[in-house]
Amino acid sequence: MLKQITRRLVLAGVMTMAGLPALANHPGENLDERMLEMEKYFQPIEGEQAPGFKLQDAEGRPVALSNLEDKVVVLHFIYASCPDVCPLHADKIAAIQESINASPMGDMVEFVSITTDPANDTPDILRDYAGWHDLDTANWTFLTTRPDQPEDTTRELASDYGVEFTMSAESDAMMHAPVTFVIDRGGRLAAKFHGMEFQHANLVLYVNGLINNAQHRHEEEGWWHTLTNVFR
Repeated sequence: MLKQITRRLVLAGVMTMAGLPALANHPGENLDERMLEMEKYFQPIEGEQAPGFKLQDAEGRPVALSNLEDKVVVLHFIYASCPDVCPLHADKIAAIQESINASPMGDMVEFVSITTDPANDTPDILRDYAGWHDLDTANWTFLTTRPDQPEDTTRELASDYGVEFTMSAESDAMMHAPVTFVIDRGGRLAAKFHGMEFQHANLVLYVNGLINNAQHRHEEEGWWHTLTNVFR
């Protein structure tokens, strides 16, 4: 019951934010500023393309960031045997995904988990991971290295995104900070949500704002194209 109420509140917020004149009339304007006011763990990224990648999923199918440029991407780095932070992070992503998929945004957002332990995260583990954390495979994928790539490829990729995975001296666990990345359509790195204490509703609202801005830009471009054709 509490979960349903939370989802309704998130969806109500999405619909409210979608109707804000400032966001509807000025694509991009004020979105980051508003989120900075609402969420202390939010970090906007200005003018930076997300580091690209060419990896594969559990079925061995190639997946590149460039394949997802028509969607907003919610991305994080984890590994399946992580004893503490990773499973909590995956559960948080699952809650965010549930809220987004319960709205009209579901088809416009892709969730990506990238393992930093490809040697141990076998295809069977990758396939099972969604079920362990109630992730919806309709718009979620778990990626690992391709056979022709070095084992540290995804750890290097995480470093390119600003997240370091380092081996603990006391155990086989990798120490790292949880970060959730939001990549806008076209591959622009839009923002980071740091840690585990950010409000998942705020990430949902931010994704909704990016989608609204993209749709508004598309409408403006369509209007301009129509107008210029009239005078040809």
